Amino acid sequence: MEFGKVNSDQVKEIDFTLPEDGQQTSKVLNGQPGKAEVFIGCAKWGRKEWVGLIYPPKTKEADFLDEYAKHFNSIELNAAYYQIPSLDSVRKWRKKASDNAPGDFLFCPKFPKIISHDQRLTGSEQTTAEYLKAVAEFGDTLGACFLQLSESFGVKNLPVLSDYLKFLPKEPAIFVELRHEQWFSDPVIRKQVFELFTATKKGAVITDVSGRRDLVHMEVTVPEVFIRFIGNGSMHKKNDFARIEEWGSRLKLWQEKGLQKIYFFLHQHDELDTPLLAAHTVKVFNEQLGLKIPGITLQPTLFD
Repeated sequence: MEFGKVNSDQVKEIDFTLPEDGQQTSKVLNGQPGKAEVFIGCAKWGRKEWVGLIYPPKTKEADFLDEYAKHFNSIELNAAYYQIPSLDSVRKWRKKASDNAPGDFLFCPKFPKIISHDQRLTGSEQTTAEYLKAVAEFGDTLGACFLQLSESFGVKNLPVLSDYLKFLPKEPAIFVELRHEQWFSDPVIRKQVFELFTATKKGAVITDVSGRRDLVHMEVTVPEVFIRFIGNGSMHKKNDFARIEEWGSRLKLWQEKGLQKIYFFLHQHDELDTPLLAAHTVKVFNEQLGLKIPGITLQPTLFD
């Protein structure tokens, strides 16, 4: 993942402190404390570099999802971005997850590129219907769907965005990632767009990445959150761990104010040791949120 990447020597200069809650958060999270459902995962299961790390040695690519589902309870399904998955593919993935996951497992499929980047939401009703029909095949393993808009999709497109969000059905849950800087820098536009999300019952993706701290907007527009956390690699593991711990503290506060569901997806620019970040996330969230998510089991090595 290259979006928001900075040079390694720049990481120490960045203030990773989470900002104060956004205006919309205080309006949405005003309920009774409870226990949020928490889903932690990565963006892809097809990582050859995880063989010998979390996948057993000699695991075949055809069996990667089977092994992935033994460790994680969700996935940010980036595969759907490149093309709408066939019904047969969805059925196959759902069965693999259901057969191997120790508990509930959710797929969070990304909206396809043809809708978000090629058509830019305009005239995309038929394509959207095809996408929603495909992902509906996930049944009870379908989590939130994720619409990522391009960096060039700016505030002049607010009417288009508004019309599209109003066109979308109430279910499944849908979260939107905005990337153009003006959505966050202009206070009037910022207020308007996040109020639109609440009015249409759509979530706002929070992306915690080094080079775009404005995307850590802390605006909760529905009583659920979808957080994309991008780490900076093994050289900065201590820093990334501290960032995850701060997220645990903030999510605990939000849970006490009525947050109902948490999707927390881990990325790195080099995905080699993303499972190590995920293992720390599970540990921290279990401690801070009072959860009992099974830990991520690393493969034994010759040095264990």
